[in-house]
Amino acid sequence: MDLYEHQARELFAKHGIVVPRAEVTDSAKEAREIARRLGGPVVVKAQVRTGGRGKAGGVRFAADPAAAELTARRILGTDIKGHTVGTVMLAEPVDVEQELYVSYVLDRAAGRFLAIASAQGGMDIEEVAARRPEAVARVPVDPAEGVTSSKAAEIAEAAGLPARTVDVLVRLWEVLVHEDALLVEVNPLVRTAQGAVVALDGKVTLDDNARFRHSRWGDQDTAHDDPLEAAAAARGLHYVRLDGEVGVIGNGAGLVMSTLDVVARSGARPADFLDIGGGASARVMADGLSVILSDPAVRSVLVNVFGGITACDAVADGIVRALEAVPLTKPLVVRLDGNNAARGRAILAEYAHPLVRQATTMDGAARRAAELATAG
Repeated sequence: MDLYEHQARELFAKHGIVVPRAEVTDSAKEAREIARRLGGPVVVKAQVRTGGRGKAGGVRFAADPAAAELTARRILGTDIKGHTVGTVMLAEPVDVEQELYVSYVLDRAAGRFLAIASAQGGMDIEEVAARRPEAVARVPVDPAEGVTSSKAAEIAEAAGLPARTVDVLVRLWEVLVHEDALLVEVNPLVRTAQGAVVALDGKVTLDDNARFRHSRWGDQDTAHDDPLEAAAAARGLHYVRLDGEVGVIGNGAGLVMSTLDVVARSGARPADFLDIGGGASARVMADGLSVILSDPAVRSVLVNVFGGITACDAVADGIVRALEAVPLTKPLVVRLDGNNAARGRAILAEYAHPLVRQATTMDGAARRAAELATAG
């Protein structure tokens, strides 16, 4: 359950982390009044559950209340990576001297949390991590021990953060633990010209398994604001939209995650996470293909299935019947392995759809899907 920025900052403030004064609205006219209450100059920020808002024009400075109204009007209703902006947050400006990055994220494979921090935060943190990985510290955190003052000092020293951030790191861990979060991120965490440490932005992902403890957000606040994710949820699909060009369908979360990694290693970017679970009926496959093919960024689709309780011939039959219901407009690469794999491959070969290709290995399937996506 991803929270909006204004909800994340509410949790930060609750746990003693300093955030700028701010208010949220869905009205450009009200934005003028909010700016007046905040003192005039404000930063107008689109409230969508995705990153890269600044580069997409979703974060803008307004010098006075009139400019705040005009800026809010320009941002509201725009599309940012498939998310329509329905509300904006207006925040008082901060005199920034240094931008930092801090986060805690669950490392499932290691069975612990990971603190990630850098003295070079801001919009280009991804580029910093890619070009200068040594500038981003990654410190394992034992969940049984947590982040004490000494652990926070270790994280700050590893990342080259100012000593004043130690208290914030401890409080950020409290947010993660007490709010049942899987991810807590502040980018940027800034040091002001006056020496204060302030969270200018925030991202929090709560554990869906603990949703019953967080009814305060309500159904509306936890709804999908991405239209494809909403369409998938309505069909009962486990789908997350990503920023790539290769659509991915698999059975089992672990297999799908591995498939995403292999696609990335093959020189392409996965466009989604779609787990159809143990069943691959024609209806489920048709629903999955319908959602993925509706994404204009998708250039090829990869179906990666390991047959277990649901045999591969049943999966292949489901794919054939799904393609009779959903017009296939992009190349589809299918990899079947496991129970009745040979029979499943034969069914697809006999069907002989001109846009369907087969591969016998996951690496081979990912490479083929990446090639087809690159070729357009």
